[in-house]
Amino acid sequence: MASSMKIFLIFSVVSLVELQFCAGQNAVNGVYWFPDSGFAASDINSALFTHIFCAFADLDPQTKQVTISSANNASFYQFTRTVQLNNPSVKTLLSIGGGSANKTVFSQMASQSSSRKSFIDSSIKLARSYGFYGLDLDWEYPQTSSDMTNLGTLLTEWRTAVTTEAQSSGKSALLLTAAFYYAANVNGLNYPVNSINTNLDWVNAMAYDFYGPSWYGYTNSHSMLYDSTSQVSGSYGIDSWIQAGLGAKKLALGIPFYGYAWRLANANNHGMLAPSTGPAAPDGGAMGYTQIKNFIASNTGTVVIYNSTIVTNYCYSGTTWIGYDDTQSVAAKVSYAKQKGLLGYFAWHVGVDSNWALSTQAKQSWGLGEHEAAYYGLSEF
Repeated sequence: MASSMKIFLIFSVVSLVELQFCAGQNAVNGVYWFPDSGFAASDINSALFTHIFCAFADLDPQTKQVTISSANNASFYQFTRTVQLNNPSVKTLLSIGGGSANKTVFSQMASQSSSRKSFIDSSIKLARSYGFYGLDLDWEYPQTSSDMTNLGTLLTEWRTAVTTEAQSSGKSALLLTAAFYYAANVNGLNYPVNSINTNLDWVNAMAYDFYGPSWYGYTNSHSMLYDSTSQVSGSYGIDSWIQAGLGAKKLALGIPFYGYAWRLANANNHGMLAPSTGPAAPDGGAMGYTQIKNFIASNTGTVVIYNSTIVTNYCYSGTTWIGYDDTQSVAAKVSYAKQKGLLGYFAWHVGVDSNWALSTQAKQSWGLGEHEAAYYGLSEF
């Protein structure tokens, strides 16, 4: 009896580990990288991620083909083999577009069958020739109901082409993903959820940039997880996607590795929603996590606060107030993603983490749960 029980327990532990491994393989612990960040691809600790997005490929306004600039050609061509040196199992995806891309060109491309084909065929060719495992669409954002309809058609045709190419080449089908707005509607328009569900492997929900000192006159979190007073929060966005019909396993929650610095109107009024006179740093106040940690270290007496109600960190010193995500809020967000049954999380962007603190915290929070480990005597794992 004791031997049978021992065998059962060993089998149970092995099965759990196998399940966790499979779940990890099917999960997304992702991050974006781009060469202009000044952070070399060779410096990425790829062991902390399952997927890395290489950004950005361009959309030619005339031919509607996906292209890679001459400045990025060498680094993009070497990207997959570079990041796989430290993690041979990491999957890379070529991201197309980005926040500074011309949305009108994307709209034009999606509106015609011939231009959609140019986009699709060229994207697949680039992905294969550069060694990427997938393609990521970052169209920010569709502006009309026709755009949304055409987006749905584009995704359907893209999936069909990817499937056909895989069958003819004998290779695994390319992954297809998209970075979309944090919620299921943007500019008063609903995303084509049925097409997204059917044709994309998952959606990266960009749950950040809610508020910024360039356009909002009060201090606030630009990436809060909860907000009972408005519909501007990561949890609201995820719920809106799920309520619209997108499967939870089709969603990855976006986490920013950067924050925004506000200039306080009054140094003595330094809480949330304190009046601000504008950005307290260049680039609209944007500061990478490394910059924020350096600011805290170099300004004696800086007060650091974690607000667990909305899930955000902020700090202040003199008239500078910075809202950002630190390890506490990252842990809470990743735990939320797990509890909601999401596919995973992703971060923008890898080049501004500080000694891999946020990336490591996210990976650990996504890992084997504390209670499950204790139950099976795996607390040392």
